[in-house]
Amino acid sequence: MQKVDYNKRMKEIISGLNGKPKLLLHSCCAPCSSSVLSTLQGYFDITVFFYNPNMDTEKEFVKRQNEEIRLIENLNRENGTDIKIVTCEYNKDEYLSSIKGLEECEEGGKRCERCFLLRLEKTCQQAKQNNFDFFSTTLSVSPYKNSETLNKIGHFLEEKHNMKYLYSDFKKEDGYKKSIELSKKYDLYRQNYCGCEFSRQEREKVENSLTKQ
Repeated sequence: MQKVDYNKRMKEIISGLNGKPKLLLHSCCAPCSSSVLSTLQGYFDITVFFYNPNMDTEKEFVKRQNEEIRLIENLNRENGTDIKIVTCEYNKDEYLSSIKGLEECEEGGKRCERCFLLRLEKTCQQAKQNNFDFFSTTLSVSPYKNSETLNKIGHFLEEKHNMKYLYSDFKKEDGYKKSIELSKKYDLYRQNYCGCEFSRQEREKVENSLTKQ
């Protein structure tokens, strides 16, 4: 079966827009959102939704949230845009409950899919409740995130909640490379793990194995 080109599908959606519809954009962190916001800001009235209960500690959650706020303030000041942000309180129990029974799954597997569903469904619900036209996520900009999985979840939620999903593969057209460049420009904190305790443990295993070589 031929894979869907989600970057092309996003462009088709954008080409059919009238005006600048309201987009609720879930963001996992400032570095990932940097290139995504630069790509979309000319086409949508964007509100960033910082909802990440998967963070391993509240300290990490607050650090990433503050970096997101700082990035948006810089972009608005430099570009004359009006990107807004909505944040949620840290609630790790919500995440742990959603992935219960999948704790031992490998990184990128079923546990991650459940986490994607949790965060995207919350975004979709918030978008519908507050009269947004579209919802989406920055997650596909990462080379470590499966864009097909993310877009299938987005499609499922689009149909379940009757809410338009902006399909995407933001890593395409050097999206990830641009996020690195923008992170350097704005001196953003770039974490070396996804955010959850399981990804941190996986990263620590890799680092420890490298130091032993």
